[in-house]
Amino acid sequence: MALIVDVFSAREDNFGYLVHDEASGRTAAIDAPEAAAIRAALSRRGWSLSDILITHHHIDHVEAIAELKEAFGAKVTGPAEEADKIEGLDVLVRDGDVVSLGESRFDVIKTPGHTLGHIVFHDAANGHLFSADALFSLGVGRMFEGTPGPMWEGVKRLRALPDETLVYCGHEYTQSNARFALSIDPDNAALQARAATVEALRKAGKPTIPFSLGEDKKANPFLRADAPELARHYGLDGSDPAAVFAAIRKGKDTF
Repeated sequence: MALIVDVFSAREDNFGYLVHDEASGRTAAIDAPEAAAIRAALSRRGWSLSDILITHHHIDHVEAIAELKEAFGAKVTGPAEEADKIEGLDVLVRDGDVVSLGESRFDVIKTPGHTLGHIVFHDAANGHLFSADALFSLGVGRMFEGTPGPMWEGVKRLRALPDETLVYCGHEYTQSNARFALSIDPDNAALQARAATVEALRKAGKPTIPFSLGEDKKANPFLRADAPELARHYGLDGSDPAAVFAAIRKGKDTF
C-alpha cells in the first residue's frame, strides 16, 4: 500500500509534512515546526501522530516536539550527531540507517553544511525525498556550520537520486532562489522555464513543492556547481567544483 503525503504551511514560510503509511495506519510528521499547524492537519485527515522524524536542530524544525510528544506519545527519531542539541529524541540515526513507518521505509542520508549533522529522509519505494533545509527548489540552505566541501558532497548524493524523485523541502524560498539563479545562469533555458512556472504558481497562491529532482538538476545552480558555465561566471575555470559551490553560496548570501 502507498504512503500518503499531506502538505501544509507552518510558521512564516515553513512547509509541514505528514506521511501516512496506509498499511499500518501509522503517521509521522517530518520535523516539528509548529504544533497548531500539525494538529490541524492531523484533525483534517483523521489521523493520529505515531512518529516524528527530525532532520536537524534549528528551532523552526523542532519547536513542537515536546507538545506533540505529550499529546500523542509520538516516538521521535533524529540525527545522532545533533542529539546534544535536540530535546526529546527517542531514536538516534546516522547516515545509512533505515527508519520504518509500518511498511514504509526511509533511508537516512547525511547532508552536512546547513548544520553539521543534518539528515534527510528518502522514501525510495515511492520516490519521495524529504530534504528539509539541505535542498530547496532552485537552492540549498545557508551554510551555517561546516565547510563547502562536505556540503557539496552531500548535495551530490542527493543529485544522484532518480530524476523522478519528488522533493519536499523545508521552506518556500523558490521565487527568491529563481531570481538569484537567473542572475548567474541567465542563458539556462530549463531555468527560464522553471522560473516562469514558479511565478505563475505563486501568483495563484500555490506552493512550489513538491518539485521534480530531475527538473532541479537542470536548473538549480547548486546542483550544477560542476557546470563549466558557472565556473566561468565566477572566474573559476578549471577549479574544484567545491570552490564553485562555495562561490555560488556566498553569492546567494549577499544577493
